[in-house]
Amino acid sequence: MQDESIWEKSFTRKEQRTIIKRLLPYTYEFKGQFITALIFAILLSVVNVALPRSLQYYMDHFLTRSHTEMKVIWAFAGLYFIGTIIKALTQFIQQYAFSMGAERTLEKIRVALYQKLQTLGLKYFDNVPAGSIVSRVTNDTKTLFDFWTLFLTILVASFSIISAFLAMVSVSLKLALLILIFLPLVILTTLLYEKLSSKIYRQLREKLSDINTKLNESLMGISIIKQFLQEQRIMDEFEEQNASYMQLRFKMIKINSLLLYPIVTLMYNLAELVALTYFGLSSSENFVKAGVIYAFLAYIQNFFNPLTNVMDYMATFQDGIVAGSRILKIMDEQTLAPKQNENSTAKITQGRIEFKDVTFGYNEAEPVLKHITFTLEPGQTVALVGHTGSGKSSIINVLLRFYEFSSGQILIDGHDIRDYSTKELRQKMGLVLQEPYLFYGDVKGNIRMYDQNLTDEQVKAAAAFVDADKFIEALPQKYNAKVFERGASFSAGQRQLISFARTIIRNPKILILDEATANIDTQTENLIQKGMAQMRKGRTTVAIAHRLSTIRDADLILVLDKGEIVERGNHQSLLAKNGRYAELYRLQSAQTNG
Repeated sequence: MQDESIWEKSFTRKEQRTIIKRLLPYTYEFKGQFITALIFAILLSVVNVALPRSLQYYMDHFLTRSHTEMKVIWAFAGLYFIGTIIKALTQFIQQYAFSMGAERTLEKIRVALYQKLQTLGLKYFDNVPAGSIVSRVTNDTKTLFDFWTLFLTILVASFSIISAFLAMVSVSLKLALLILIFLPLVILTTLLYEKLSSKIYRQLREKLSDINTKLNESLMGISIIKQFLQEQRIMDEFEEQNASYMQLRFKMIKINSLLLYPIVTLMYNLAELVALTYFGLSSSENFVKAGVIYAFLAYIQNFFNPLTNVMDYMATFQDGIVAGSRILKIMDEQTLAPKQNENSTAKITQGRIEFKDVTFGYNEAEPVLKHITFTLEPGQTVALVGHTGSGKSSIINVLLRFYEFSSGQILIDGHDIRDYSTKELRQKMGLVLQEPYLFYGDVKGNIRMYDQNLTDEQVKAAAAFVDADKFIEALPQKYNAKVFERGASFSAGQRQLISFARTIIRNPKILILDEATANIDTQTENLIQKGMAQMRKGRTTVAIAHRLSTIRDADLILVLDKGEIVERGNHQSLLAKNGRYAELYRLQSAQTNG
């Protein structure tokens, strides 16, 4: 409810200024393009005054004559043509320079946002839907392009309004001041629009994130949706969210239709009416030249046209403010990945692991690991056993430094785990997940993980080491075989074998197996047991055990319950205790035999 109330509010002036001030530094690198656009915006305002003035002179001094020489007509026509070409070139350079600067700024913000996401801890991604993140990286950053364009429009409008007003003053001071009265009315309309639209745009952005989240969820779970005939429910939920978004869009359309273009157009028409009435009344006393009337009306047009463009972009301004605030919210996110001593030169050479009274919780108020203590000597294997939610995966998460533990100490080779650089930890720790993730590309790329320093020979050797080479060599394109998203064209066992090869190619000192054989059939499991045994040789191994038959040779078995170690020992000693491990082992054996 708190988040909803936040997005229901409009932005204050101070908040808007803060957002703009924080986004501006991203433009500094491309100030050359923006300065060029500014210079040509000034030049454009000068051209816009000069063209009507030249026509005024021509009309008042030559068209009033009974006969004008053709060379004069052609001279003015040529002069006006050149002026029009100059205006077009000026507009092109101004728009091109600014658009290039805005696009590069957009790219820089998107890269900075993506880089920030890479620094965030897994806890952030646990709490924020993927669709919402995607929406901020794509939709919100794209909105900022038009947001920056508004600033160019305001600059152009400012120069145009000032130059047009000065030109009107040169014709008639009294009439120019009368026209100026309409400007505060436009400003008041702008302020009213800003107040009404800000709240709706915040809600629109959140609704769009909800739609992206629902879309992402339905695509990721499409097989489950079809399996349980949930298509209609999913469509109804999506339609409900889409309809809610559409209703907000309708509100925005009504406000835009009432307060943007129509108001400025009305002011423009009234200003023309005032000017024509003024000239009409003046002509009863003194003759008013046609050129003067034409020039003044042209200046009025130059005065109001930029205001029309600014009002058109006001919707973009509010959208950009909302998008900017959502982007900055990620930039300000403090749920960072655990800190490491990145300047450390310490190396993991043995792989000795020691947990000393480690306590950890995804929510600090609710610890999921409580005073975990154990030691694993180099080359030994520890198996983690327990029911779902007992803390097995949490031990792996803190060991891999995906999450920061609350208290205690984790040592590797006698050094605090925080004293190693992230690169050293990732190079010396190999992780095999229960659900291996394959990237779109080919088999070879997935094994080397796009590290071009690893040769094709190393890729093949790693595959052979875990017995993955047999099925890979049987593929039509072998190691160049196409891998579709998430490895959908391969079986669970084949995906797991590829992930084994991916891990072993880096020759880690510490091997972490997160229920690596849980989703593999018995025949395939038997096939890869040899590979797993090879992987474990000379490596310290931490394994989450789903099938207890696979960890009978573990040097140490930890039985976990509610985040605490309730039993420890090897397979034989735990069976002899006739405790929880023995009970669980007998239950699995009975199920297998049955």
